[in-house]
Amino acid sequence: MRATLKLDTALLTPGLRLAVGLSGGADSVALTCALADRRAELGLVLHAAHLHHGLRGGEADADLEFARALAAKLDLPFHEARAETALEAKTHSESIEEAARRLRYSWFRQLLSEIPLHAVATAHTRDDQAETVLAKFLRGAWTEGLSGVHPVLEFPEGRVLRPLLSTTRAEIEAYLNSIGQSWREDSSNRHLTFTRNRIRHELLPLLEIWNPRLREHLAEMAVLARDEEAWWQAELAKVAPQLLLEGRPVRGGGRAGGGDAGSIAIDATRLAPLPPATQRRLLRHAAAQLGAAPDFASTEALRTLALTGRAGQKLELAQGLRAERTPRELRLFVGPAGPAKGAAASIPEYAVPIPGQVSAPAFGILLRIENSVDAVNQGATPPPTACLRNWKAGDRVRLRYSGNPRKVKEVLERMKVTGTSRAIWPVLELAGRIVWMKGVEVEPEPGMRIAAEPIEPEETTQQTQKDPGLP
Repeated sequence: MRATLKLDTALLTPGLRLAVGLSGGADSVALTCALADRRAELGLVLHAAHLHHGLRGGEADADLEFARALAAKLDLPFHEARAETALEAKTHSESIEEAARRLRYSWFRQLLSEIPLHAVATAHTRDDQAETVLAKFLRGAWTEGLSGVHPVLEFPEGRVLRPLLSTTRAEIEAYLNSIGQSWREDSSNRHLTFTRNRIRHELLPLLEIWNPRLREHLAEMAVLARDEEAWWQAELAKVAPQLLLEGRPVRGGGRAGGGDAGSIAIDATRLAPLPPATQRRLLRHAAAQLGAAPDFASTEALRTLALTGRAGQKLELAQGLRAERTPRELRLFVGPAGPAKGAAASIPEYAVPIPGQVSAPAFGILLRIENSVDAVNQGATPPPTACLRNWKAGDRVRLRYSGNPRKVKEVLERMKVTGTSRAIWPVLELAGRIVWMKGVEVEPEPGMRIAAEPIEPEETTQQTQKDPGLP
């Protein structure tokens, strides 16, 4: 018996020039077949598009041939391109997943303008939605992040549509089996080094033991969050102009100068009586005008400064965001992100023998390197040493289970380390590579084990005196 596939046809208007992103996987094959089957009924001008990401060698080549053959079978114009995703990821310090997504949507936008098209359709399903919402929740997203995958994504060149967001993977496969249509399996979807795969294959099945309807509930959460966000955007459009101020106040009233691209002011006296939810939204909206996205802790710090701070009080946050309280206003600024000057600049560096240990009072830790590093520097004379130092702008670290090095600055921001706490943060460098960083799991160096334990200031002095071998 032939199954039917649920499509959000409200997104598909007659006369729509639409390309389907056809990877060759079950989801995209099902969407392509279903749209091709109903193109006359829906009045669509349908194309197929396949981007070869330059990964997985011959397997990806076979995906391309499969997609090309399916498009020919369905009598669809076929568009293809190739990207060097691994090189792009390295160049931009992204994960393979991040680089692949950026390249894919960049190509979609190119297709929209060049063919031309009105829209591109992608085959995101309800399962994808659930995985996205859970992943964003784990990263600490606000409600706008919990809106997950949107049914429509707007670009200047056109739209990206997701007509399968109410359809499950089980329904996808049932449909394909009913029409006798095969599909391709991407072997990388089984690799647990990718965060999404670990959520798909490990975390979600575990959570579904507690709630078998979890995917459905996560997808519903996305709808609720999306509608909430739309309401807030309309509300901010009314409230923000009354509280966000241009220029600086002058004696006798009024304001001098126009808007400064590097700063923005908020009327703290008018902010105070508003509900906390509105206060948070306004503060984050103001920060967004400066290109910053403060997390919960940073937003609460801004709110406290606005509501109870004294004139002259200042605050330094992640992403170069700074705040200053005046008698009536909270002023936000942006500046270069990085370790703070002054105290951080005077932090000493410590040479650490391998194997060996060092007491580092500046960081409040005792760092120990155990075992040998023969795999790193076999037969070295004298034995190799590492450098325990404060992080600096431009440092990169390769986290365990991450494909490419990331900027230490970005890692600290994801850890929600802000303000003065971020100014002093130890890393261990060996042969030009950071092999240890406080608070994260770094890709291990062969043959080396690193451990750190906290020390109290008085213990630091005693240990240094007892062991003259320590720097």
